[in-house]
Amino acid sequence: MLLIAGLGNPGAKYQANRHNIGFMAVDAIYRRHSFSPWSKKFKAEIAEGELGGQKVLLIKPQTFMNLSGEAVGEAMRFYKLQPSDLVVIYDELDLVAGKARLKTGGGHGGHNGIKSIDAHVGREYRRLRLGIGHPGAKELVHNHVLGDFAKVDRDWLEPLFDALADNADMLVRGEDSQLMNKIAVALGGKAEDDAPKPEKKAPTAKSHIHQARNHSQPKIPETGPMAEMLKRMFGKKDN
Repeated sequence: MLLIAGLGNPGAKYQANRHNIGFMAVDAIYRRHSFSPWSKKFKAEIAEGELGGQKVLLIKPQTFMNLSGEAVGEAMRFYKLQPSDLVVIYDELDLVAGKARLKTGGGHGGHNGIKSIDAHVGREYRRLRLGIGHPGAKELVHNHVLGDFAKVDRDWLEPLFDALADNADMLVRGEDSQLMNKIAVALGGKAEDDAPKPEKKAPTAKSHIHQARNHSQPKIPETGPMAEMLKRMFGKKDN
C-alpha cells in the first residue's frame, strides 16, 4: 500500500489558504480517480482506492498542521507501513509558485507539519513540495502562508493539480523525475530532471515575488471538475 498524505488545516476558514495546498492536491487526485467516500479515522479524513494497480490510501490529517504526524503515524502503524510507503504533499515557501520538487528524506525546512511527521515516522519518506512563493520579507511570511490564494493563482493551480491528478500513478511506480517533467510542462516550462543542478548567477538578484509575477502563465480551460473546484474556493474572494 502507498499512503499519500496532503497537509493542511481543517475547516472552511482555512480551505483556500496557501498552507492548504496539500489538501487541495489530494482532493484533486481523489476527484480524478475511483476512491471510496471520505471517512474519519486515525484523526484524519481517509479514502481508499487504487492507482496503477496498487492499493492507495489518501489521508488528510484533521489535527491541524503542527500535529500532522499524529494522524499519519497512527495510519502507518495500523497498516504496518514503512517510511518508503509514504508520500507527503505540502506547501513550500522557497519554491516559486507553481514549481514542484519531489525527493526522499531531507530536513523539515521550518515546516511544522513535516517536523511533526519526522518525529512520528522518521525522515526517509518522499516529500512532494509545491511552491507557493515567498512574500519577500520574514515578517510577511505568516500572513502569506495563512492567507488565501488570489483568483489569479488559478492560472497555475489548475494545470498543476490537473497534471498531478492525471499522472498520480507515477507516484506508485516511483517515476518521480517523470512526474516532475509532466508538471513542469503543464505549467508552461520545459521538461527537467529533478536532480540538483548548479544555479546560474544572475547580474541582479530577484525576489520570489518578482520571479512569480514574471513566470509564464499557461492558458487553462474554464470548464471541468478542477475548474469547478477552484471556482467554489475563489468565487467569492479576491485577495
